[in-house]
Amino acid sequence: MAIEICIKAARGAPDVLGDCPFSQRIRLTLEEKKIPYKTHLINLDNKPKWLFEVSPEGKVPLAKFDDNWVSDSDVIVGIIEDKYPHPSLVTPPELASVGSNIFSKFIAFLKSKDANDGTEQALLDELNALNEHLKSKGPYVNGETITAVDLSLGPKLYHLQVALGHYKNWTVPESLTHLHNYMKSLFSRESFEKTKPPKEEYVIAGWAPKVNSA
Repeated sequence: MAIEICIKAARGAPDVLGDCPFSQRIRLTLEEKKIPYKTHLINLDNKPKWLFEVSPEGKVPLAKFDDNWVSDSDVIVGIIEDKYPHPSLVTPPELASVGSNIFSKFIAFLKSKDANDGTEQALLDELNALNEHLKSKGPYVNGETITAVDLSLGPKLYHLQVALGHYKNWTVPESLTHLHNYMKSLFSRESFEKTKPPKEEYVIAGWAPKVNSA
């Protein structure tokens, strides 16, 4: 029986897959495990009434297990791993937080209007740390085998690449060769191609309000 999931639709295109990295993480997990699923695209500008009945806050992503709707991508991928343990995507606990600060540092730099406020360097420090980890432990965070931490980082790094390229004309330094190889490997996986937003424009549009807000 297919798992039902609710994920964000593209802004301005409610019938098209949206740009939420947390929704993509869930779909990546399902694709890597070859688990059938049914997708409900949710227009965040006009949420359906039934969504609030199953999730009072009206937030996505959501996934349905045993007639219960569950929110939070961390919780959802944990349940998927418990219910469908093969192939295993378990990340060793000591590696689960690798790269965990990159997304928040990316957002801070993206929103920054002051080139000297340290947000760029803070992001570079995190990217350098990930590059060094991959240099010694790679090609994935846990060596040769892809795990849950990679499926969480992949969509976030894709957003970083697209949004910073568009809004800041900024790219990951070429010197971070292990990180570049890591991103190339993740982005070229069949699961990633199937689950990423169909156009970069949807990622760009998705970040526009955050860039223009104070």
